[in-house]
Amino acid sequence: MNLLFALVDCNNFYVSCERLFRPDLAGRPIVVLSNNDGCVVSRSAEAKALGVPMGAPWFRVKAQFERAGGVAFSSNYALYADISARVMSVLEQLAPRVEVYSIDEAFADLSGIQAPAALGAHVRATVQRWTGITVGVGVAPSKTLAKLANYAAKRWPATGGVVDLTCPQRRQRLLQRVPVDEVWGIGLRLARRLRGLGIHTAGQLAQANAKVMRRHFSVVMERTICELNGESCLALHQLPEPKRQIISSRSFGGRVSEWQPLREAVSQYAGRAAEKLREQKQYCRLVRVAVRTSPFAMNEPFYGNSAMAELPLPTDDSRELVQAACHCLLHIWRPGLVYQKAAVMLTDFWPPGSFQPGLFEVHESKPRSRALMQVMDRINRSGKGRVFLAAEGTRQGWQMKRAFLSPAYTTRIGDLPRVY
Repeated sequence: MNLLFALVDCNNFYVSCERLFRPDLAGRPIVVLSNNDGCVVSRSAEAKALGVPMGAPWFRVKAQFERAGGVAFSSNYALYADISARVMSVLEQLAPRVEVYSIDEAFADLSGIQAPAALGAHVRATVQRWTGITVGVGVAPSKTLAKLANYAAKRWPATGGVVDLTCPQRRQRLLQRVPVDEVWGIGLRLARRLRGLGIHTAGQLAQANAKVMRRHFSVVMERTICELNGESCLALHQLPEPKRQIISSRSFGGRVSEWQPLREAVSQYAGRAAEKLREQKQYCRLVRVAVRTSPFAMNEPFYGNSAMAELPLPTDDSRELVQAACHCLLHIWRPGLVYQKAAVMLTDFWPPGSFQPGLFEVHESKPRSRALMQVMDRINRSGKGRVFLAAEGTRQGWQMKRAFLSPAYTTRIGDLPRVY
């Protein structure tokens, strides 16, 4: 049986989530901003038509955008994660096997389906009807081609949002029209090197000698060329790959120059990383903390540094991880500086019960640790309140700027839309 994949990708996902509960914004330009309302990370079609580029600093485009009637939103990740879960749930009801690739993308296995384009249209219509989110569907015999099919489905409205590349002739026509930097895995730097070799389109890359290109680049390039020619090299993964590290990092919403607020911020980042660690049912042994000042601040010195701590035993206890993070911070803290960002990274993961300590090492047993963490997580997930360590502080003046944050319509009962 020949393999067949579909890539289902939500259109302008963050903007679509915001517009879902604001029908009054239909037809108006909308952008979603990054952490601290720094730059544009999602644009509606109307915002794109105004010429607002992706990644544009908000302060540079704000005046012109608002004069044109545009509306900006701060990133509302609680809303986006919940809507994403609903979209993926619909996909899992329509396809036999689904790989959630990102918050707004999923691959589906359509192998053995006789009319994949018709199924793609059914998926698109059902997701739209059940969640209100519009998706594009690309169907092809490999994941890389499915990505290109999805690119075509979104770029050309005449396709109806569904493109099927199982026909070799149709596939070749599309490959000759698509720039090489639109191929999955070909970044700007790689595309520049390929253009230097006279390869400007996906079709030219597909015709290149895979073995020779492997010697010039890597086995990944060889695999990409095979995939462009319809040879599937990337399997569907229904279970997410276990992470090798967890990073919790944010820029501060205000100036942080004193020890206490910086310590509170690092404690909160470590606590959040510990929650994610427990969600993955992993323990970690290494904690790394990094801080830096702004590289663009006038008349202020730039400083960036990091430190790492190794725990005697792997743990998922927030108290131990926060303590280790604060210990790292002590080594890199420099008074008199204005810090802009901090990050906490957990790594060196171990499954519970798999770590073997040294024969002569003595470690204190903490039998109530697991029960305590389970209670904390249960309360925090219930939506009825939040429990955190006192080290995180209560004022938290360093928190992110989110001046345009929309309500958590689907995850907080007090934010439910009201109908009068």
